[in-house]
Amino acid sequence: MELNTLTNQVIALAGIAQAAALVEQLATTGKADEHALEITIGSLLKTESDSVLDVYGNDLANLALGLKHLDAQLTGYEIAYPDQARYCASLVFLERELSEQKSMLKTISIGLERAKAQTDHFNLLHENVLANLGDIYVQTVSKLQPRIMVNGVPEILQRQETANKIRACLLAGIRSAMLWKQCGGRRWKFLLFRKKIQIETQRLLKL
Repeated sequence: MELNTLTNQVIALAGIAQAAALVEQLATTGKADEHALEITIGSLLKTESDSVLDVYGNDLANLALGLKHLDAQLTGYEIAYPDQARYCASLVFLERELSEQKSMLKTISIGLERAKAQTDHFNLLHENVLANLGDIYVQTVSKLQPRIMVNGVPEILQRQETANKIRACLLAGIRSAMLWKQCGGRRWKFLLFRKKIQIETQRLLKL
């Protein structure tokens, strides 16, 4: 399987963008696109796959939200979703920091195996599974600097169930950032080949 392709990089970027979009939806309304949420959380538990797209259920339609928001962020000079753009940039940066923390990576790996086992008894978005994923985030990524500060409605952010979903999405965003890097994605490439990335994003959206 050829990983280092523009298509794979854009799919992984859409995964990051989708996680960020879901975080904003949850933080501001307490709700999120249920299907997109299930795909994003599911990508965390897909540790073995036949292709990059397989991580997201082997269907581009599963990344429609992410592709749309990625395209919007690449269009024009004004940032379409400032908070989402900040989340995306933070996720890419924190993935790099996390990659050097072997003990944290082990904690995440053990936690994800536990979450997989939970899905034998509960559905993917069950509160027990989300609580476990949220706890993994608190034990690992939240200890890295700079911490991701999520903007939203305070009353909504204080709800434990919503907080767990947000943390699970951020963890999934890190997973997509890791995938992007594995596919040859780099920040300098994102800046240098921005137009090519946008053209490929729009091509995938049409599919």
